[in-house]
Amino acid sequence: MAGDGQAVLPHAALPPAVKALAEADFSAVASSFTQAGLTVAQPADGILTIRRPGQQRPAVLVSVGVHGDETGPIELTAYQLDALAREPAALAVDLMVCVGNIGAIRAGKRFIDADLNRMFRVERGALAGTAEATRADEMIAATVAFFADAGPQRWHLDLHTAIRPSVYPTFAIVPDLIEAGAKRDLVSWLGEAGIGAIIMNPESVGTYSYYSAEHHGAAGTTVELGRIGTLGQNDLSQFDAASHALDRLLRGGAAPAAPELPHVYKVARNIIKLSDAFTMAFGKDTQNFTALKRGDEIARDGDTVYTVQHDEELVVFPNPDVRVGLRAGLMITRAD
Repeated sequence: MAGDGQAVLPHAALPPAVKALAEADFSAVASSFTQAGLTVAQPADGILTIRRPGQQRPAVLVSVGVHGDETGPIELTAYQLDALAREPAALAVDLMVCVGNIGAIRAGKRFIDADLNRMFRVERGALAGTAEATRADEMIAATVAFFADAGPQRWHLDLHTAIRPSVYPTFAIVPDLIEAGAKRDLVSWLGEAGIGAIIMNPESVGTYSYYSAEHHGAAGTTVELGRIGTLGQNDLSQFDAASHALDRLLRGGAAPAAPELPHVYKVARNIIKLSDAFTMAFGKDTQNFTALKRGDEIARDGDTVYTVQHDEELVVFPNPDVRVGLRAGLMITRAD
């Protein structure tokens, strides 16, 4: 997976709003919302909550930087938060903003010890002592508190960017267990945000968005918004649709009557790396949503050979370099 050692702009050269969010500094925006009479808290480093006392409003959690090298969503969210801080009365939801792997963002790396987006589970095994496990515990505690008294409208948008090229430049993973009405609203929002495809996921692999959906009833999703880039040098035009959709959601605007909906896929199975003998039949730079035919080899792991079981399966997130026991690839089939 890319990310370690990527070029990093000096934070001093970044626009102020981006610099502040990348450094998990909420002081300016917190002051603005507090002065407007909202209840503002920072329950942990890099986590901000904003509520309007005495009102039950939709609760929206926006997380960025869960992978430290996926910087585009940091810029997108920084500008959104800065604009709202200039007119705090326009914020129509209770909002939690979470900057995930702060140490990795500062280092310009994907992670410090291990993938943070595999830590939102009870059993962490050998990963229990990592920096990311400690950070996940902080994020979980803040998420529990944020959703504790929330009403029925609960959202979690975990914003990422993809490492490799993709047949669909933007796509999302949606937990299948989300309540039907909330799922329809989420899929509609994803269409509004310009997402080309969604993958309905039946089981957790320890991701933050699946955790919030499973344990807090949130319409949670992991959203891949275009390609990975250097902080301060991202092509923000690739985020235009998502930026407008997020702005509309946070300001409580009316949803579009008939957005173009994403194509829908379902998980055929997870390809789990069982040992260090694991190899894939194609490179880790293979495009997401590359199609394979029945009988094609996917991977080998000692005596275990993974092959395509359906007439066509598409591979997403191929990565033979993950730790043993983690997902090395996701195989999906068309559902719509």
